[in-house]
Amino acid sequence: MENGELVFHPEVKTALAEGRPVVALESTLITHGFAYPTNLETARAMEAAVRGEGAVPATIAILGGQITVGLADDELDYLGTRPRQAVRKCSRRDLPIAVGRGEDAATTVAGTMVVAHKAGIEVFATGGIGGVHRGHPFDVSADLMELGRTPVTVVCSGAKSILDLPLTLEVLETQGVPIIGYGTDTLPAFYSRSSGLPIDVRVEGAEDVAAIVRARRALGLTHATLVTVPVPAEEALSREEVEAAIEEAIRQADAAGITGKALTPFVLARIVELTAGRSQRANVALLVNNARVAARIACALV
Repeated sequence: MENGELVFHPEVKTALAEGRPVVALESTLITHGFAYPTNLETARAMEAAVRGEGAVPATIAILGGQITVGLADDELDYLGTRPRQAVRKCSRRDLPIAVGRGEDAATTVAGTMVVAHKAGIEVFATGGIGGVHRGHPFDVSADLMELGRTPVTVVCSGAKSILDLPLTLEVLETQGVPIIGYGTDTLPAFYSRSSGLPIDVRVEGAEDVAAIVRARRALGLTHATLVTVPVPAEEALSREEVEAAIEEAIRQADAAGITGKALTPFVLARIVELTAGRSQRANVALLVNNARVAARIACALV
């Protein structure tokens, strides 16, 4: 088998061949997002949410250098119990490295988008996209560039609220990415239901999103469609509480000289501690809800 060839789980391969709805899921949340066993519990809850809406989940990862679309239970267990440092965090730039060196790697938003498009999967569910880092305007996530050049539908709860959300919106506008609010007029702020920042259009359901996606395809446009979904109200945190925790976590990161790839995991972990675990509960809730919404959109597109 040549390097770079995709390996499909049989269920995913059959669903794609038959034109049935499939939802791509990332694997970074398993290896770098949550500790064991929350990581596997969340991944399986997302897959169950997709199935519950009538679609097929396709968690994407690289195992021993093979790009794998749809993981079996034992493969999920393998990823979920590997030491974090043993699994590469894989964006677009990392794909040839992980494949060429036969590594294990977990795909980020950008990495998952690349593989999903290559696999023929239109809809992808995640938690929050990357963006522009606060106080570091030249530290821009590769997710934003990928959204500007890869035509998939990404369902998320906005950019992670630890980021500079106004600047992130400016970059998305420059990249030509339409931002759709699913039942909201403003950009969700990950842990909180609203950032107060306007988005491009509000829709009320999956059929509305599907109409926009079909129009993008008909126009031959190559950017992503970004669908933003607020965290479920029962698990949402107030903007004020989240902002206080973020500012303290970033202050600690700056004092420790933590930047680059290490910054987001550090800040997110500190926010969990500063909110007594409530931010993690919100994170899990929005991931599962986004998987459910993504499945509805995938079903509306077939």
